[in-house]
Amino acid sequence: MAVESSLRGTIRRVSIRGFRSLASVDGLELPQLAVLVGANGSGKSNLIRFFEMLSYSLKARNLQDFVLKQGGGDDQLFFGARTTPRMEATIELNTDQGTNEYRMALAHVAPDTLAFTQEAFRFSRHDRAGSGKWVDLPMPAQESGLPDAAAGNGQGGDNTARTILYLLRNCATYQFHDTSLKASMNLRWDMGETARLRSDGGNLAPILLHLAQEYPKRYRLITRQIQRVLPVFDDFELEPTGGKVLLRWRAHNNDKTFGPHLTSDGSLRLFCLFTLLNLPGEMLPDVLMIDEPELGLHPHAIALTAEMIKSVASRRQVFIATQSPLMVDAFKVENILISRLQDEATQFIPMDRHQYEVWLEDEYQPSDLWLKEPVG
Repeated sequence: MAVESSLRGTIRRVSIRGFRSLASVDGLELPQLAVLVGANGSGKSNLIRFFEMLSYSLKARNLQDFVLKQGGGDDQLFFGARTTPRMEATIELNTDQGTNEYRMALAHVAPDTLAFTQEAFRFSRHDRAGSGKWVDLPMPAQESGLPDAAAGNGQGGDNTARTILYLLRNCATYQFHDTSLKASMNLRWDMGETARLRSDGGNLAPILLHLAQEYPKRYRLITRQIQRVLPVFDDFELEPTGGKVLLRWRAHNNDKTFGPHLTSDGSLRLFCLFTLLNLPGEMLPDVLMIDEPELGLHPHAIALTAEMIKSVASRRQVFIATQSPLMVDAFKVENILISRLQDEATQFIPMDRHQYEVWLEDEYQPSDLWLKEPVG
């Protein structure tokens, strides 16, 4: 599997025990497009945070840095390390060739961080599910041993390790909430920062400049979509200075250009979101996880965003966490997972179309059914 395009796959099923509010999520099946909904604090975003942690630790090989930035090891465990000294997970990843499984466990260690105490992987053909032999990696370890196994360090199963590593590294999380004056998108960025849009949208300016130069039709599509929601918008002004570029745009019938510090929070998030959802295939990750894409958007923009998400989901696996009834109603019932707290632990409940068929025939919307649930 030397060609990366042949490694493309999806997350089929996941079990997570002990990560934040995910005390016991067993065998959760994930569709191509998953819409996570639930009350405040119900833990719907923690599923996204788990994959963010895993992807970060495999890309940067620095789990310790992630844990430190997220408040320490104790904060990553269900009710803390005294209650839950260890978290564990098993992930099933589907490719055309078969099912790749990865399991891992992290334990709380002094002073206040996490370390790997278990890592294993296996591959099974579709017609021989669960028949593969598990390959265990040397433990304990501060960082994942999967990259070494993928590189071929004599542990065996290198192709499977390479596939799993590629797929988990290509789970990208996006959260465009920070639009403050100190936010990344307010900075000048190197023109070469164009491989992928960063999780916070910080390198939006070089991404847009790259699209304007290399994918002009795609760039014009993005600007037209923005104009549908923000009529005053004319075009971006992306002029490099010293190899760096700052996000600026101009209005219709006006010579003045506006930097991010003069742009509303909602407009900045709109720029990031519409750019992400209209990127060419080679600039998209295999799995996109977007936290509250509706934040600060006009209702019309929410409807348009939902249509873009569905379009991307025809090519990539997409997860979104949302609290917007307008966003929820744009999707099918079978795409919706409701997060609920049971004894302070998050449960994910799929909305079964057959269960709600009578309601839907009476023209109830999915959000009507969700909002009938008690808050919390």
